[in-house]
Amino acid sequence: MTPAVQRGPDHLTLALPKGRILEEAVSLLSRAGLPLSLPERSRALRHEFPGVTVLELRNQDVPVYVDLGVADAGIVGKDVLVESGRAIYEPVDLRFAGCRLSLIREVGATGLIARVATKYPRSARAYLTSRGISAEVVRLSGNIELAALTGLADAVVDLVQTGSTLRANNLEEVEVLFHSSARLVVNRAALKLRRERLRPLIGRLRELTAVGVEDLQNP
Repeated sequence: MTPAVQRGPDHLTLALPKGRILEEAVSLLSRAGLPLSLPERSRALRHEFPGVTVLELRNQDVPVYVDLGVADAGIVGKDVLVESGRAIYEPVDLRFAGCRLSLIREVGATGLIARVATKYPRSARAYLTSRGISAEVVRLSGNIELAALTGLADAVVDLVQTGSTLRANNLEEVEVLFHSSARLVVNRAALKLRRERLRPLIGRLRELTAVGVEDLQNP
């Protein structure tokens, strides 16, 4: 068990998502000056470090913990943040875990879209409304592409990274709703109460991500 530390007014609680974002998030935050080093194969959900507590959460729960003030800040994908509907301060695009949320159909499909399947109903409805499409939105949990292949839906809205799964299943992107990447999110009250910790962290992350962009542009 990780020993608890005494939490002062400058102590930060961070909400980080399990899965593909976690390792890169911890690495970036460490480079930004936070003393983080998560143990491998640990089943712990909360980790204590000097001045910092890390909560490991499901991706979809990060905006909730930050918005309600249980966590002072967190890292989450833009797709999850948009879908959550939470009005959270989003000061830094961390520029990793890039993907896009797209409308997907079978190659060559031309009929009207009457039903759309997705893990992202809020985003899908907003898109359909903006296009004047009055389609039914069906929420599914996994294998979204299968809904288009079996006729369950006329189209699906899902994340795309490389597009290899689409090509393997005779599917294509019809339109990109928006591009997504990992974002730093901050509780608005914490930004005032813990400004001496959060402001430098935000500044350092902006520097690190800006350097990353320059390195990509000038290899």
